[in-house]
Amino acid sequence: MNNKLLNLLFGSQDNIAPLLLRIPLGIILMAHGAQKLFGWFGGYGLEATGNWMASIGFAPGFLMALLAGSAEFFGGLALLIGIFTRPAAIVCAFTMAMAMTVHIGNGLFVSNQGYEFALILLAASAYLGVIGGGSVSADQVIRQKLAM
Repeated sequence: MNNKLLNLLFGSQDNIAPLLLRIPLGIILMAHGAQKLFGWFGGYGLEATGNWMASIGFAPGFLMALLAGSAEFFGGLALLIGIFTRPAAIVCAFTMAMAMTVHIGNGLFVSNQGYEFALILLAASAYLGVIGGGSVSADQVIRQKLAM
């Protein structure tokens, strides 16, 4: 692998700040993904989520639920650990952009089923997609091992 690709995958600014965002963001995304995939935390599980997604135009619903749930759960896990932070964050940001399309017609505020929650998750994910996992991350360990 060339250095440019390795830096894209594992590069980061060398400070602790991303950790402060990665942990809560990872937990929140994992919980939402677990609702979709496994029906945990009051979620409906994959089949019911798939049926709902199909009903709002995301077809095939089961596949869309699987993709969204996996992006949130496994992307959130990657962010929590700080491994492949940039790619995981970009996938999560895209997933949140799609979630915003569902809520955009309801206005900003979450109290009206608006898009504010998806927007802040999108912004936090996009930030990590740019800045990387930080000095306290698996990416940093890998980067040091590869002597980038």
